[in-house]
Amino acid sequence: MRMADFDINAIDEVIHGRMRLGVMAYLVGAGTTDFTTLKERLQASDGNLSVQLRKLEEAGYVAIRKTFQGRKPRTEVSLTAPGRKAFVRYLESMAGLMK
Repeated sequence: MRMADFDINAIDEVIHGRMRLGVMAYLVGAGTTDFTTLKERLQASDGNLSVQLRKLEEAGYVAIRKTFQGRKPRTEVSLTAPGRKAFVRYLESMAGLMK
């Protein structure tokens, strides 16, 4: 892609935020993880991570499943197939900046 071909509108605003990008990058390798692990890996607060996950879920990029292990709540986050495709498109758009 030549710079003249670069389209700023091709950058996915949902993924582009630092925390959401971190979530997507982590999940592309992990597939599924729990909220606590994700929070620790991204050094995020509960509230901030929750808000960012909700935005990704609303876009259809992640699936969130809440269960209980004994009496403890557990939140699992998974990358969806559309989320994986969107992340690849995002990376391709960003790579276009380097050419």
